[in-house]
Amino acid sequence: MVEDGQIDVLTGDYLAELTMLVLWKNRQRDPDGGYASTFLKQMEQVLGTCLERGIKIVVNAGGLNPAGLANRLRELSETWGLMPRIAHIEGDDLLPRFAELRSAGNDFINLDTGRVLTADPISANVYLGAWGITEALKAGADVVICPRVSDASLVVGPAAWAFDWNVDDWDKLAGAVAAGHVIECGTQATGGNYSFANEIPNMLHPGFPIAEMYPDGTSVITKHEGTAGQVSVGTVTAQLVYEIDTARYLNPDVVARFDTLTLEQVGTDRVLISGVRGEPATETLKVCVNYLGGHRHTVRFHLTGLDIDAKAKLAEDGLFHELGGRDRFAEVDVRLIRTNRLDAEFNSEAVARLEITLKDPDPRKLGRPVFDAMVSLGLASYAGLYVDLDRASSEYGVYWPALIPATEVCHRVVLPDGTTVTPPEPPRAAMSGVLEARPAAAGASAGGDVLDLGPTRRVPLGTLFGARSGDKGGNANVGVWARSDDAYAWLVKNVTADTFRAMAPEARDLVITRCELPGLRAINFVVRGLLGEGVASCTRPDPQAKGLGEFIRSRDVNLPIVLLDELSDTAGRKHAEPAST
Repeated sequence: MVEDGQIDVLTGDYLAELTMLVLWKNRQRDPDGGYASTFLKQMEQVLGTCLERGIKIVVNAGGLNPAGLANRLRELSETWGLMPRIAHIEGDDLLPRFAELRSAGNDFINLDTGRVLTADPISANVYLGAWGITEALKAGADVVICPRVSDASLVVGPAAWAFDWNVDDWDKLAGAVAAGHVIECGTQATGGNYSFANEIPNMLHPGFPIAEMYPDGTSVITKHEGTAGQVSVGTVTAQLVYEIDTARYLNPDVVARFDTLTLEQVGTDRVLISGVRGEPATETLKVCVNYLGGHRHTVRFHLTGLDIDAKAKLAEDGLFHELGGRDRFAEVDVRLIRTNRLDAEFNSEAVARLEITLKDPDPRKLGRPVFDAMVSLGLASYAGLYVDLDRASSEYGVYWPALIPATEVCHRVVLPDGTTVTPPEPPRAAMSGVLEARPAAAGASAGGDVLDLGPTRRVPLGTLFGARSGDKGGNANVGVWARSDDAYAWLVKNVTADTFRAMAPEARDLVITRCELPGLRAINFVVRGLLGEGVASCTRPDPQAKGLGEFIRSRDVNLPIVLLDELSDTAGRKHAEPAST
């Protein structure tokens, strides 16, 4: 990014919901840690060039210890012969004040389940906004190290600094949020993890995306010339529908209306994002709480050839007989994963997998007792038995999303000279106006009757439609998008929450919400509770639902032949175009 072309600000998003738990574990081993140490290796490579070219650096690599990372970067910079002006952000860490906040009536109610938090957290970090970054840049910082700021803040803050935006420039701020959401996951915006990867000319080490910001809040997503990958309406759409909830994308500084934005291909590897409307920031901020849920132990039986179901039952019954019953454990999860096929040509293709995960607060029930039970089954169970088994159990964390009044948060900026300033606070609106706009729950259908476009052919949904999926705590989101207006019209009318439920039977008993994003020709589905208590605790084979979108695309549906013919015609025209086009 630094060496291949001109940029003004180098951003880095290091934090996911799981990362805070990982950093907490790191800090238990090293009290001076708790930050993303890879950032220091990267700075050794590029900090000198950034200072020489006037490139600002804004990252959330500070994690649980932004002051520690800032001090360590200062120490290393001296050894490199550099003197960067480093600022850092504080105020996200609520753990030192947690008992006080509880006593003041903050129940930290789970956003998904409505339950009151009773556990003792090991981390509690509020998502801060962009104005601390803006203040640090105004004070001349070369490097701004952030803790748990929202992902998009890494773009919103520099844009507000560059264009001198006000805290209530809602549309401009919302435009920057959209741009920040596009580039926060790096090459996912330039062809990475893309449904139609065969259309990307070169996927070996794709270039990272760049957001060209403009004073009115519009942006152009692009990448350095000559780098691999591609920036197209499709690749940008895929990232915009990634890990969102409703059409109102809540950020600490603004609510961005993703149902108002539009995309336009304005050149090779250049996509314009415009029309994003913003609404006032909410009176509450999101808090990422983690606590230790107990210990877990997973065993994996491999089942080969014939009678897979009978072999799985024998393995399951045998294990719990040796362990004294399944009721001894706080939670048991059993999954038979049918990766086998009959009359397989190779041995490896005839194997299914039975995964049994045991959870309990008492680690003495796991580890060695489970290992011994498996050993006793080694010669006394189903034909062809072999297993994967760890000898030890592992401790797992539980992710708990909650809200806290913004007035309870003390957002601070420690400037390069050591002085502290408080960034401006945006005017805020009550949350109720946002919640009223949430789509209806299970079975919600927009658009009324199905759209009949004539004869159909039964083919995979992904023949016409792209998808991207991911996790939002214990929920999974799947954004499905069309690549033509006609296909989107069919999608809106024919793919409801009930349609989605039929495609994904594991969600049959869960609440599914659905919203339309017409400017993206997309629909977003959120499956509430699919991932249990979040990725660290989830026993699902794909605990972050990364593959759920591709699974939905693989399901057969009746697609109109007229749309399939339209796709064939488009592909034919592309194939017939001269190579120079």
